[in-house]
Amino acid sequence: MIQNDKSVGEIIAEAREKKGISKRELSRLANISDTELARIESGEREIPNPKTLRKISKYIDINYNDLMYAAGLGFQVTPLNPFLTNYYSSLKGDQIVDAILNTSAMIKNWEELVESFKQKLTNDNIPDTEKEVMEQTIEDTEYQISTSKEIINVLESARRKEAIENAKKN
Repeated sequence: MIQNDKSVGEIIAEAREKKGISKRELSRLANISDTELARIESGEREIPNPKTLRKISKYIDINYNDLMYAAGLGFQVTPLNPFLTNYYSSLKGDQIVDAILNTSAMIKNWEELVESFKQKLTNDNIPDTEKEVMEQTIEDTEYQISTSKEIINVLESARRKEAIENAKKN
């Protein structure tokens, strides 16, 4: 998980240095210009192109969706995102049950999709461009699964809180 007090450029620079990769090397690996990477890391380019973030994320061990969030282009259900946490924790009664059922069903469908893609990736006849799309879809879907599991935790907490409140009333 990334820290929300750092810019996307600072996060990329720190992760790059931790991996022992120079700016020039990361630029070459990600197939972006040295100038573009320098602008991102310096903060001159506050909101990088999502395709550029995707390319960079592969080489610095930071999830693409986390970089998108750091750049203000995505969202997470973490202490970093109080809006989603507040929304799900404020649901009551049947709303909680419905949200848990719907979210659980989405998780199941996404897990089946990931497994299907992983099986297809073992096929050597798939073109590299299609493999790359499938790998990106797996990464994004696994991130959504993780986020949805966090939502379930928030909902379960709301359900327990509501049960305690109802028990106090009776």
